[in-house]
Amino acid sequence: QVQLVESGGGLVQAGGSLRLSCTASGSIFSINAMGWYRQAPGKQRELVARITSDGTTTSADSVKGRFTISRDNTKNTVSLQMNSLKPEDTAVYYCHANRVLIAGVGYEYDYWGQGTQVTVSS
Repeated sequence: QVQLVESGGGLVQAGGSLRLSCTASGSIFSINAMGWYRQAPGKQRELVARITSDGTTTSADSVKGRFTISRDNTKNTVSLQMNSLKPEDTAVYYCHANRVLIAGVGYEYDYWGQGTQVTVSS
């Protein structure tokens, strides 16, 4: 019913920048919150940043001042601008959508993208 497609991952040197984008498709009326999570090898998936439909943002302390999340409600997209990247930012980054209002269905929760690899070399 809903698909999240990410783009923008890759390999970058420490101090560099990358921009991740995610588009949600389907018969979507609205999405309450969209965000990015990441999972490094051997570690649990963790929240990077999220943004609600009214623009309220939350981000992990480790990325504050370096990463910026934004969204376009009209296009059901969310982006993550990552600056001053560090090797410890290396992980698979997952797009997430929560509380999605779907035509003919109602509210559904917790959609995930397939993940995109971000690798930061030292």
